[in-house]
Amino acid sequence: MLLVLLLMIGLVGGMLGSLVGLGGGIIIVPALLFIGTYTNLLPSITPQFAVGTSMFILIVTGLSSTIAYMKQKTVYFKAGIIFFIGSGPGALVGALVNKEIELNQFYICFGIFVIFISILLSVQKYIKPKTNQVGSVHIFEDKQGIKHTLYFQPVLAVVIAFIVGVLSGLFGIGGGSLMVPTMLLLFRFPASIAVATSMFMVFLSSIIGSITHIQLGNVDWLWILGLAPGAWIGAKLGAYINGRLKDGTVVVILRLVLVVVGIRLVFQGL
Repeated sequence: MLLVLLLMIGLVGGMLGSLVGLGGGIIIVPALLFIGTYTNLLPSITPQFAVGTSMFILIVTGLSSTIAYMKQKTVYFKAGIIFFIGSGPGALVGALVNKEIELNQFYICFGIFVIFISILLSVQKYIKPKTNQVGSVHIFEDKQGIKHTLYFQPVLAVVIAFIVGVLSGLFGIGGGSLMVPTMLLLFRFPASIAVATSMFMVFLSSIIGSITHIQLGNVDWLWILGLAPGAWIGAKLGAYINGRLKDGTVVVILRLVLVVVGIRLVFQGL
């Protein structure tokens, strides 16, 4: 029963995370904590164990979905590596700052901010990207041979990704929760490319995060055995569904998920 339940949690988390580029931790962490605390279906675990175990599962989800999106030719590896150069160190800084400050009010403010981002995504077509910097215009060709014009200057992208990484590490929400909207709003990525590139970044970031949590002893390997198969299959399924949805539909789903994330942060701060 335990392994079946963990399998289903991994499946749902991997599918939703891969579908909108958030990774899946936003589903897995609260599911493990809630079911362990309020039911007898799972043993109760600490938030540190839930986060550490989820972080390791993100390696599985990130790798599985990245392979799937590679077949769809929607992963922009150059942009993913550039963003990771900024977001990786930023997440470490955010995690360190997290230990030094009182987070309750910050959770509330940031939850409201995430909800605001969701609203902002509804008017993204009216936001004009800056294209007057050298090297800011990039052409990406997908598997259909369609050429997409993307707007980002590498140095500026690293700086913005660093800020996103700090916020992600500070609030523990995962880089994809902010990086996907950033790619959509500031760099004019199509949703399909933004999600696929985000999952590549999630894969890279989760490796670094998992090493830290393993050293701290925050990973439950028995639970990994139950979650990992579901997460692998779920990530493949999420990528499959994403590839058959219009970009506008993916953005709508992303907006709904961000609202849920924002509400969760607000309640976490209360």
